[in-house]
Amino acid sequence: MAEQKWVGTTYGNGWMHKWLIRILQVIDIRLLYGFVAVFVIPVVLIVNPSRGIAYRYFRKRIGYGRLKAAWKTYTNHCLFGQVVVDKFAMYAGKRFDVKTEGMEHINRLNEREEGYIQLSSHVGNYEIAGYTLVAEKKAFNALVFAGEKASVMDNRNKMFGDTKIRMIPLSTDMSHLFTIDNALQNGEIVSMPADRINGSPKFVEREFLGGIARFPQGPFSVATMRGLDVIAVNVMKTSLTKYKIIVTPLDYDKTAKRKEQIEQLSKAYVSTLEQTVKLFPTQWYNYFEFWQ
Repeated sequence: MAEQKWVGTTYGNGWMHKWLIRILQVIDIRLLYGFVAVFVIPVVLIVNPSRGIAYRYFRKRIGYGRLKAAWKTYTNHCLFGQVVVDKFAMYAGKRFDVKTEGMEHINRLNEREEGYIQLSSHVGNYEIAGYTLVAEKKAFNALVFAGEKASVMDNRNKMFGDTKIRMIPLSTDMSHLFTIDNALQNGEIVSMPADRINGSPKFVEREFLGGIARFPQGPFSVATMRGLDVIAVNVMKTSLTKYKIIVTPLDYDKTAKRKEQIEQLSKAYVSTLEQTVKLFPTQWYNYFEFWQ
């Protein structure tokens, strides 16, 4: 498998982010969508290797013809640009029309004393879920990339200021594992992305969209270590101003041997991710060689 090159930070610096938020406070968000589509995305497609990666994804994994794959590559980048704009629009105080499918699964788990795991993916706009699915009874802990820009982290902290949500930076010394363990001992919610290895030596290989791909073992291992309930949450953009949160319980045999539990849980996660990607193929935002 080719090396997975991923920076993991939001483009721009603090000054740019501050001005973007100010602009979004006074203009229609659709104007910025248009600017990004006409002036930003064409440049990105020329200078960024994501062009070829996305094109091969549409050709080999989704099965589009050459012209359609080329057009969908452009559409995919435009949608990703909108997702980035939407994130800053939330910081600017704008709100989106968000519908939730499967909210009963979250309500059921929030009524229990035990903690549970919420698995995310780099499709759609998962950050919207953090501003929407706010638990009143349980603290929510989100594992995030430690190298994210300070301005983005500051805005997230402001958004989460009046909630029970806190962020756990992914650390090289693995100290985040102790924080996760403490949160689960206290019956809290832990959210983790489960579709990027990020240099981890432990992974599971699964068939995904017709090819073999590697997924991090960590999230599945944490869940099965305590026999916790697990849900997958994907937040998909359905129109310019609307999102749909899809909540799916991931079942596995908690009485089976640990290795088999990890196998079952990872298969359930990948199956759910595949179904979501097939429904929203242009909202796949893993811009590295995902498949072997």
